[in-house]
Amino acid sequence: MTSDDRPSLGDGGNRLTETSLTTDWEPQPTRHSEGRLSGEVCRDNKQASPDVAPRRGPTKWRKIYSRRVAATDLLVLIWVVYGTQIGWLGFGNPGLDGLDIVSYWAFSAFLVATWFCALSLADTRSDRVIGKENTEYVRVADTSLRVFGALAIAAFLMRVDIARGFLLLSLPIGIIVLLVERWLWRQWLVSKRALGQFSAHVLLVGSEGSVVQISRELNRAPDAGYRVVGACVPRGQVGDLVPGTEIAIMGDLDSIENAIAATDADTVAITSTGDLPPGRIKQISWGLAAGHQHLVLAPSVTDIAGPRIHARPVAGLPLIHVETPRFSAGQRFSKRTFDILFSTVLLIVLFPVLLLVAILVKTTSRGPLIFSHERVGLKGQSFRVLKFRSMKQGADRELAALLADQGTADSPLFKVRNDPRITQIGRILRKYSLDELPQLFNVIAGSMSLVGPRPQVAAEVALYSDAAKRRLLARPGITGLWQVSGRSSLAWDDAVRLDLYYVENWSLLSDIAILAKTLKAVVRPGNDAV
Repeated sequence: MTSDDRPSLGDGGNRLTETSLTTDWEPQPTRHSEGRLSGEVCRDNKQASPDVAPRRGPTKWRKIYSRRVAATDLLVLIWVVYGTQIGWLGFGNPGLDGLDIVSYWAFSAFLVATWFCALSLADTRSDRVIGKENTEYVRVADTSLRVFGALAIAAFLMRVDIARGFLLLSLPIGIIVLLVERWLWRQWLVSKRALGQFSAHVLLVGSEGSVVQISRELNRAPDAGYRVVGACVPRGQVGDLVPGTEIAIMGDLDSIENAIAATDADTVAITSTGDLPPGRIKQISWGLAAGHQHLVLAPSVTDIAGPRIHARPVAGLPLIHVETPRFSAGQRFSKRTFDILFSTVLLIVLFPVLLLVAILVKTTSRGPLIFSHERVGLKGQSFRVLKFRSMKQGADRELAALLADQGTADSPLFKVRNDPRITQIGRILRKYSLDELPQLFNVIAGSMSLVGPRPQVAAEVALYSDAAKRRLLARPGITGLWQVSGRSSLAWDDAVRLDLYYVENWSLLSDIAILAKTLKAVVRPGNDAV
């Protein structure tokens, strides 16, 4: 959520394109100290040193995780389907035309089996979709809808009369419980990946510059499950580090096979192709163990969401097309409708909170109840943002001097550390973002959106780079992607990067996800909420 002159509540990242079979095993984590391998590799680029300690057998983490999710999926489906049947029909004769109670028990078993198999066939437990973004959730919901649609059509064609209430309850309850179960598994997986477990071990191959860029992007998102264990670069000297990183160099571009063996990498990521001769990538893929190792291409195109990326083979070339950002009339209509409906509901539900905050602000300090300030919004148009006042009167006149004192007057983010202008009650309101509740009226009026880039004052916008100006292509939001990704702790460049990712890759599902993260950040604001 936005504030007077500080960040408010609000994956991007590089996308890896898989080009071979998914791995179903994980090597034991390679021990590093300051990025170096625990076992030294000899200086000969062609031969791994015999001092490298032999590794134990790889852990089949992908299969382990998939089996665990499959087991809980099955338990969820049994509980939902049979629970709904018993709740709707009871244990005795349902007393309805059509199937008898025995047939219903058999039909429920068929429904569970069909639903479970459909989730498997739709690849909803694949390591390509787990752990990050919404693809897994979308596949689960879409597959469930297709199963019930197919069953409804089959029942109609076969003239089988099934209790409609039973099916109408099973579908939404089943989808909701499945999504909750998958979310819980994702939290467990993220915690494991934070420790370096349940992740692909990646060997980066390419120029030093591209290795640095791709490794930086992968480090931004450890929950994506890619852990860099080494790199092969042109004229690489074994044992050195890639400049500016803690990544050990495992040899040059002719030492990839030895580097894979030395690091137990299960994934080779090609970060650039300029130094690789024609056909070399194909040779690398031939040398990988099918079903155990895979090859990915990591183009230096960052902060692009999946719907804008399309791989189209042309004359044997795997061309990657990146679509220009565009927003259809339907997308604009759905976002605006969602903003109005959700803001109205929030105003009704939070009315007692609004009333209490108004009383506290008015009775604890002198000055107006509402702080109205001019900000720059969609396409550079100015509007007045509304907030509960959290500062003493005349705070605006002190801003320039405070920024100059801390040496940030030339930054496009006018943030004062340990701001002395904030009132005692204002610190509490700002910590929990309660001062920004009046902006719901801005949303209904159309000057703001629930989710979008943070609105800034004209003086801040005047310092924008050309890239930052693209933030003005969307309505400013009460909350946004960068606000929920770090709030006050993020640097300006990171804030711009996340805002641009949102502007160029918007979807209604991403808005819902950001609002859910915002709720969590409001309830548990942490130390960076100021």
